[in-house]
Amino acid sequence: MTFSRLSRVAAGGAIAAVVLLSSAGAAAAGGQHGSGDDVRFATFNASLNRGVAGQLRADLSTPDNAQARVIAEIVQRARPDVLLINEFDYDPVAATLFRDNYLAVGQNGARPVHYPYHFIAPSNTGVASGLDLNNDGTVVTTPGAPGYGDDALGFGAFPGQFGMVVYSRYPIDRRDVRTFQHFKWKDMPGALLPDDPATPAPADFYSQQELRVLPLSSKSHWDVPIEIGRRTVHFLVSHPTPPVFDGAEDRNGRRNFDEIGFWSDYVTPGKGRYVYDDKGHRGGLRPGSSFVIAGDQNSDPLDGDSIPGAAQQLLDNRWIDDAFAPSSAGAAEAATLQGGANATHRSDPRFDTADFADTAPGNLRADYVLPSKAGLKVRGGGVFWPVQADPLSRLTGVFPFPSSDHRLVWLDVR
Repeated sequence: MTFSRLSRVAAGGAIAAVVLLSSAGAAAAGGQHGSGDDVRFATFNASLNRGVAGQLRADLSTPDNAQARVIAEIVQRARPDVLLINEFDYDPVAATLFRDNYLAVGQNGARPVHYPYHFIAPSNTGVASGLDLNNDGTVVTTPGAPGYGDDALGFGAFPGQFGMVVYSRYPIDRRDVRTFQHFKWKDMPGALLPDDPATPAPADFYSQQELRVLPLSSKSHWDVPIEIGRRTVHFLVSHPTPPVFDGAEDRNGRRNFDEIGFWSDYVTPGKGRYVYDDKGHRGGLRPGSSFVIAGDQNSDPLDGDSIPGAAQQLLDNRWIDDAFAPSSAGAAEAATLQGGANATHRSDPRFDTADFADTAPGNLRADYVLPSKAGLKVRGGGVFWPVQADPLSRLTGVFPFPSSDHRLVWLDVR
């Protein structure tokens, strides 16, 4: 086994952060930005995924789906200008229905939010590989059948499950959007390819045939250029696989690490030369470009099951501004009330963004909005996690959640 990519990052330690608490109550009051020049970027794993293909479209075809109304209200309370939604099944019609039937309709007294522009593209989740990717001796190619998700290019019961969508108040330069759905994991220098511990050969869990097919991205990675006045901000979005649900080979943990590391390489001058997009264009982001990295990274800096140093690939990157960590009073309260694994965590619970099982792994900081140091100044931010005494806590709730086990995270930049 080799951990060559780990040498690039710190394996732990405290994370310095300038903390500015932004309460859910402020969002409820209209989500005011610092000024008219500020732009609010947000990420939200909204759990708008369904068990069968087409169900999300059916649910969103009328304006009365209970979960979708709660998700829309959270967005309306926070009022981001540019929003990534993770776990939104790939369906262009469903993306339009959610915008028109829910976001653009005031929910429970909240003001509608209007997004003239959105972007959605296919996801690797639930796409049959035709190969035995979990090495259980069986190739499963029937969507929804037991074992199908483990043999798919990214875990999913049908093509596009757990996808994502971007909504924006600002124009999207669709001609220059780059997607990296088909970039192969083996083509990343120093890739942490999983090893079969039962054999002496290194990095041999996947066969050469499988590596020729297997993409790095479990869903996709997108570079979505947002045109804000005369400048362009690259919205770099993804949703790395959870680092669990595997075996001693840690195939998901290793893939998670490298999916996170992809953006670190992409924004670092000279590090992204190996990158190629789905149109065949090569290279990383142009030096000096402004960007915001967003998404459910499925990795806490200090707690949980991800490989140590996974999140630090972004947090410690000199081109990324991590000095401000969005936080909430609700997350700190939840960690205290729920106890369990939370009592032994090393990360500050104010920064948690996901309400996971109290036994393991506990609540984690899984969702990030990280701006470039070039061209952007952080003005504030927060996590939509109200304390229980706040009337808006009905939107986040406790298990079984009325919305999602993740919380919307936002950052204001200028």
